[in-house]
Amino acid sequence: MKHNLHFEFLVDKKENTLTIRREFLADRQLVWDCYTKSELLDRWFAPAPLTTKTKTMDFREGGHWHYAMVEPNGTEYWGYTAYVKISPIDFYTALDAFSDATGEINESLPRAEWLVTFTDKGENALVETVVTYASLADVEQVIQMGMEQGMMATLQKLDELLLTIKK
Repeated sequence: MKHNLHFEFLVDKKENTLTIRREFLADRQLVWDCYTKSELLDRWFAPAPLTTKTKTMDFREGGHWHYAMVEPNGTEYWGYTAYVKISPIDFYTALDAFSDATGEINESLPRAEWLVTFTDKGENALVETVVTYASLADVEQVIQMGMEQGMMATLQKLDELLLTIKK
């Protein structure tokens, strides 16, 4: 059964932002859990065929998530997310960066501020992610790196996970 779930990927080159809006066939609490618990993030947060592995996670204001997206051949792409503000099941803000396996930030790649908001849309959840970059060049670099296709594929994996864990 195919559902027409809301999906938008908007680029604002004046504000240096990407806005991703995505609807999920699950309630807001379950979707929040999928975004904020490492054991669930590890099951969806990478576009196929990549997988995700968490090295450390402390989901709290001032905490972080240090993880890798892993190719089938074992190549790892590390990321580091520092959590800034958290309002459970409503939103969180974070500073996101590429890093290495030790958590050292890669200053040569774009860093971004993420605002991830969770709202009810009937029985479903709507997640809006606003990603703000320091410059237009950073926005254009992540678009060239495949951000839109990567997010679409990653959120598809979340759809599949939600179908298996939905109560």
